[in-house]
Amino acid sequence: MKLRDIYKKAVAAGMANDPRGPEIVQRALADRKKDFDSLKEEEKPYFDMESLVNPYADTRILSGTGDEEVRTVIAGIDMEVPEILLVDALKARGRQVDAVIAHHPEGRAYANLYQVMGMQSDILNRFGVPINIAEDLMEGRIKEVQRRLMPVNHTRASDAARLLGIAFACFHTVADNMVSSYLERLFGDRKPYLLSDVLDILKEIPEYKEGLLNGSGPNILIGSPRKKAGRVYVDMTGGTEGSKDIFQSMATSGIGTIVAMHLSDEHRKEAEKNHVNAVIAGHIASDNLGVNLLLDEIVRESPLEILECSGFRRVSRL
Repeated sequence: MKLRDIYKKAVAAGMANDPRGPEIVQRALADRKKDFDSLKEEEKPYFDMESLVNPYADTRILSGTGDEEVRTVIAGIDMEVPEILLVDALKARGRQVDAVIAHHPEGRAYANLYQVMGMQSDILNRFGVPINIAEDLMEGRIKEVQRRLMPVNHTRASDAARLLGIAFACFHTVADNMVSSYLERLFGDRKPYLLSDVLDILKEIPEYKEGLLNGSGPNILIGSPRKKAGRVYVDMTGGTEGSKDIFQSMATSGIGTIVAMHLSDEHRKEAEKNHVNAVIAGHIASDNLGVNLLLDEIVRESPLEILECSGFRRVSRL
């Protein structure tokens, strides 16, 4: 299939698994259309037109036209300049590689990562945190991440791919949505009683088993195995970590345990202070799960050869 078709399938799967629900996703797209319509003519050339059909600013085709015919992709968690050069070396040795798929964003998708963080407010609201509190706390954190990204030289990998004529795309929040919906359904069905039950459920998943073998699997960061899990909140999507000040509101809304990819030390201290248990599923293991679930949707009707790279291991559930 064409690279553009792969991209469209990824976006559609991300929207179908968005933890905010379809109504809020469509409202977000409608709001973008209003933003575009309100611009002056001289401002419109700088508007990201793709955001009118794709609500995830960190998921984009970075190099290529989208018309490339793709039979073999190389997929990895971080596909940066060294990995792009690796692809070029593989091609020079006669290995067919038609496109590169990264999980973590590069290029414009990385520069605009902060734009997807607003979805965290709606997810928290679903779990009982008042939307006004969630939005106020997230606003400061979004601006902090935006400032952090402003000086970054974000086009290095996409420039390398362009110069070498390599088609390149990144699928970030769309894959993270897959993890979030998958684990939410799993915990909803299994209803873990203790933190040890949460761990046991994660350890049954192949990607987390692989993480344990690599020394980066699930572990209890706050709490102990015999502590009751209470209501479990899955924090796996929305760009990057949210506000460290949200844990008081989470505890008040009845959340007992957060299951996250990672938690900074500042966030850990605030969660601990507010008696919220934390289970760290593992960053790269969770990314693997999301990319695998996403690839299952992409190749369901049109098989592709998938090469593994940069921390990614293919597990098919088809």
